[in-house]
Amino acid sequence: MGKRHQGVFLLIIFLTPLLAPTVVAEWDDDNWLWNLIGPERLEHGDEFACHGYEGIDINEDNSIINSCKKYLNGHTNSSRWGPEAISFGVPNEISESTISSLKSSNFLILGDNLVTEVDDMFVVQRNGGSLEKNAANISLLDSAEKDSLVSIYWEARIYDLKVREDKPAIEFLESQDVWFTTWGEWYNHEISSDLITYSKNNNSISISLEKDSSSSWDVPGSVFIETSASVLSVNDEFGNSYPLLQENTKVLQNGWREIESGLVITISPGYEVQIEFDNETSSFISPLKTFNDLHHSVTIVGHHVTNLHEWASDFYESPLLFTWLIERPSALEMDWRLPIFALGILIATPLTIHWLVKRDQNLRI
Repeated sequence: MGKRHQGVFLLIIFLTPLLAPTVVAEWDDDNWLWNLIGPERLEHGDEFACHGYEGIDINEDNSIINSCKKYLNGHTNSSRWGPEAISFGVPNEISESTISSLKSSNFLILGDNLVTEVDDMFVVQRNGGSLEKNAANISLLDSAEKDSLVSIYWEARIYDLKVREDKPAIEFLESQDVWFTTWGEWYNHEISSDLITYSKNNNSISISLEKDSSSSWDVPGSVFIETSASVLSVNDEFGNSYPLLQENTKVLQNGWREIESGLVITISPGYEVQIEFDNETSSFISPLKTFNDLHHSVTIVGHHVTNLHEWASDFYESPLLFTWLIERPSALEMDWRLPIFALGILIATPLTIHWLVKRDQNLRI
């Protein structure tokens, strides 16, 4: 073998990794959305929302908005209250065409650092900091206003870096008397609370919540009944005892409990509840913004979720609820030219080794 050919073989070996053609980006599915973890998180009370496709700016490609919704709803319900995704995690600024696309895809809720003014949509702002270690702000979490929604940032992986969670901040949140909720649940609970109606008859009050045919989610609402009378019974429309709520019940569910100046009650759309008192008394009924008369609400918002297992693995035993902003992950498709390059390496390598051995033998003579 001539020195010229030997040099060519060596050049092929060392330059092939650098000159190999770039792989083509395709789209993958996150199997955890419908296998094991996704169903468990839905049962737990989490919400699956959209964040687009990995690496694509929705301002540059508005079609990604509806594609993300089809991808997500093709694999999982968005919530235990309804199948359709209604929340979208957007960049800080969005164009008019992006807003139009979000509305035409029936998204109702946007978040969570948005500075663009948007009409006719509910905008959630990130106001609770981050769960990243050394980045969480306990004083911020401890100073939330009454009836507010605290939205906290969480991202499990940034490029190849695994992000560590702040365990003291998590333990602090878990111990607080707050409502653990999600963007969509909080939004729809307030609407349902305003739609609860009531009627009085002597010593009883009947409250009901009609189903809203225009709503894609059937989320319960809550009211406060101010009264000095004592409660004798609370029954559903079939005469069954209505479930009792505990003071530390932090996840939205139907039920009632007495408080110092009356009682609070939560009811699902399509339900009716009858309350009997020990005497006839004037009562004042008002909608509640926060479930179970808790001080405020908290949700953890998982950003850029391409692998649900990785994002949720540190929280399997936590009572906290998450709003997961799902991105369809990119996948790598093998370029058809790569096998040819690999074959070239397989041929070149033994020939080059053979030449090196022969050269060493000749040098020793």
